[in-house]
Amino acid sequence: MNIAKASVIIPYYKKKKNIKQTIKSAVSQTYSNLEIILIYDDEDQSDLIYLKSLKKLDKRIRIIINKKNLGAGQSRNIGILNSKGKYICFLDADDVWNKNKLLLQINFMIKENCNISHTTYEIRNSNNKRIGIRKARNFYNLKELLPSCDIGLSTVVINKKIFNSEIKFSKQKTKEDFVLWLKILKRNIHILGINKNLVSWNLTKDSLSSSIIQKIRDGYLVYNKFMKFNLFKSLYFLFLLSINSLLR
Repeated sequence: MNIAKASVIIPYYKKKKNIKQTIKSAVSQTYSNLEIILIYDDEDQSDLIYLKSLKKLDKRIRIIINKKNLGAGQSRNIGILNSKGKYICFLDADDVWNKNKLLLQINFMIKENCNISHTTYEIRNSNNKRIGIRKARNFYNLKELLPSCDIGLSTVVINKKIFNSEIKFSKQKTKEDFVLWLKILKRNIHILGINKNLVSWNLTKDSLSSSIIQKIRDGYLVYNKFMKFNLFKSLYFLFLLSINSLLR
């Protein structure tokens, strides 16, 4: 039986320390019909030689080089446009997948006839100690997701047919994934959760590099610009988002 191709999209920006284990977790998937698209998003090309050497790990790896730094969201959009798979799978350059992730997740999506799913994931610190876990759940409407962006990007698989000129990543430096999930829910497309821990999010210094001010600004824009909430409603949901981020 032919199985549909999955496209794994990995934006790269100064993640040399972690990228090899990330790629290894992708090429080791038991779901074999896949391509791995690395988007090199750095005007400084000093890491490019190393990244090209990693192509030797697997013939399914290819690299797309951005002419200038566009950010992770825009890089993912480029990856989607250049993908050949039915399923789009996101993997950040400091995260690691369980070897059975795609097989379990795509089989789940076929069984449930759904177009987007996410999984439970764990958080590990720089010493590889698990410091938290985020359980996946189903999201059927905007109200359920608005108070907290409770979906791990590297856990998500989406049927490519969902994407169009409107449903894509925004240009924001942070919270660009939050906007995408809200766009999808606005189209009455349900996001189903798989409560299996299939992803490790490695909390490095680079993971925390975005300034708090930038995150607050982008969080406010999600509610004010995208959701078109007024000032007070935007600040209210921004407060909830901040509290939930601290509690999770």
